[in-house]
Amino acid sequence: MARKLAVIGAGLMGSGIAQVSAQAGWDVVLRDVTDQALTRGTDGIRKSYEKFVEKGKLQAADAEAALGRITTTTDLDATAEADVVVEAVFEKLEVKQEIFATLDKIVRPEAVLASNTSAIPITKIAAATAHPERVVGAHFFSPVPMMQLCELVRGYKTSDETLATVREFAESVGKTCIVVNRDVAGFVTTRLISALVVEAAKLYESGVASAEDIDTACKLGFGHAMGPLATTDLTGVDILVHATGNIYTESQDEKFAPPELMRRMVDAGDLGRKSGQGFYTY
Repeated sequence: MARKLAVIGAGLMGSGIAQVSAQAGWDVVLRDVTDQALTRGTDGIRKSYEKFVEKGKLQAADAEAALGRITTTTDLDATAEADVVVEAVFEKLEVKQEIFATLDKIVRPEAVLASNTSAIPITKIAAATAHPERVVGAHFFSPVPMMQLCELVRGYKTSDETLATVREFAESVGKTCIVVNRDVAGFVTTRLISALVVEAAKLYESGVASAEDIDTACKLGFGHAMGPLATTDLTGVDILVHATGNIYTESQDEKFAPPELMRRMVDAGDLGRKSGQGFYTY
């Protein structure tokens, strides 16, 4: 099976995907635009491996070997030999289209181009390439080493072979896959969490219940590991506003319109855990 992976973007998601792939035996090229970003990414991977070693979930020798399978670069041309490329850059269509248009000219004809987007239609990303049949969604979840799910998304022209290859890759790095057969904005998971977050924020905004009680209802009533408002704080209020806004723009479905409260929180810089204040104080 194909064993050469390129990951575009060394942030939290990209470095997480590189980490699990190297651990599973893939040779990984991790690419970002600056050396500082690459250093941050590889430092994060090293620390994560060290934690797994401390907990007895990974042998120190295996962690070292995995680190040895990751090379870093600022050059997109380094993806030329990859069997699978996973893009994990900022959630902006123009940025992704530019990367995919370039990759399309660099990679081998049989290489698969996957996007880790959580809400942008794959068909729009694929449209920037001459080979949309080899473009697919591979939506991993954060933190990648801990989360079991990978959401595979068919674009309008994604081929069966492309889907099969990306599924084989995701399963080889220990993930369980679901397949989204129609390229709707937000796919399955982002649509579900967005609808829940929007409704939870509206209930809180209109004084129906406290943030704590809304989250407790979801945890104890529905068996969720974390309530929707705590999840929003963990993910970032700005990220959720962006994701729900994307789905609303595409679908014009009112249930995805970001509540005014969340938009004002973003304006004020209350972005959740990363800023110390969101629906909760940290």
